[in-house]
Amino acid sequence: MAAVDYGTLKKGGFMRQVQKDRFSLRLRVIGGRLTADRLAKISEIANRYGHGYIHLTSRQGVEIPFVALEDIEVIKQELATVGLQPGACGPRVRTITACQGSHICPSGLIETAELAHELDARYFGQELPHKFKIGITGCRNNCLKAEENDLGVKGGLFPEWQGPACTYCGLCEAVCPVKVITVNQAALSFNAAGCVYCGKCVKSCPSNAWQGRNGYLLSFGGMFGNTIKPGIYLLPILFEKEQVFKAADTVLDFFAAYAQSGERLGKTLSRVGPEILQKKLKEALE
Repeated sequence: MAAVDYGTLKKGGFMRQVQKDRFSLRLRVIGGRLTADRLAKISEIANRYGHGYIHLTSRQGVEIPFVALEDIEVIKQELATVGLQPGACGPRVRTITACQGSHICPSGLIETAELAHELDARYFGQELPHKFKIGITGCRNNCLKAEENDLGVKGGLFPEWQGPACTYCGLCEAVCPVKVITVNQAALSFNAAGCVYCGKCVKSCPSNAWQGRNGYLLSFGGMFGNTIKPGIYLLPILFEKEQVFKAADTVLDFFAAYAQSGERLGKTLSRVGPEILQKKLKEALE
């Protein structure tokens, strides 16, 4: 009997359990979205080849435990009939996570599902010195906890005040979470440097005196495991999706070039300094 290549199986989403020749199959679920027919197929496989249940991971993944070694190939074939694939494990780009975004959520400032699929198509499974996680959240509510990811993408809204339309009601001042807006009779001051791009002033303004540009806030080097480190912001808000792709290309190239084997991006940035990555990002976006 040929030796089992457990490393290749893990790379392809089949993770060894404590039980002999049993695996937990991690599926590739992009942005947390599964169609009903795919859910039905997962249920069928869990009943037929597993123990009749699934596990939902913290990163929106689905795992089917108790898959037998001899059933792996037929399971892959059955998954393919509904367009499902095993996920990625190990030192590579993992499946992209995302909230529901502006297409569904009233708080959303960016569309997230389409962006998740585009990023997944560009980067999923890319070999790197260590695992690389990308998470997308639609607004400052941060449901997906963007800063926990190696690359976090957060929706933001850059506010612009239109003075002639303003009635100086003071509602924008009241809703601003960081108190950078002050309204005094017929005067308004706005400290743009302290803005967190939440968009509450724009969404709450009854006279449309606040307008805004939706964009992307990118954080780099976050991780939440044995070591907890929030991602850092090295760029101003970006307004074009293509800029997000350029930034992602740049940080992945940086990680491949500068990281040591088994080292997450956050530790690489701590070791070599974030200034190198920041310089490369600015050059790529010029």
